[in-house]
Amino acid sequence: MRKIISTVLLVSGLLLLYFGYDEYHSFRSEVDQLLGGGGSDKAIWMLVGGTAASIGGLVGLLRGERSI
Repeated sequence: MRKIISTVLLVSGLLLLYFGYDEYHSFRSEVDQLLGGGGSDKAIWMLVGGTAASIGGLVGLLRGERSI
């Protein structure tokens, strides 16, 4: 069950990273950055969430099964 959850976290994290990157480089975000802004908050939160989910999923997949 842990591997399924880790795989879902990894895939969803990678998707969030892709869409966050796409949003960060959108025309609206480029104009906002040109006018002195730091980019869209939505894009930044998608990148942060995608990174966290990807790391969590990767750690869950690489961690060995524990026998108690």
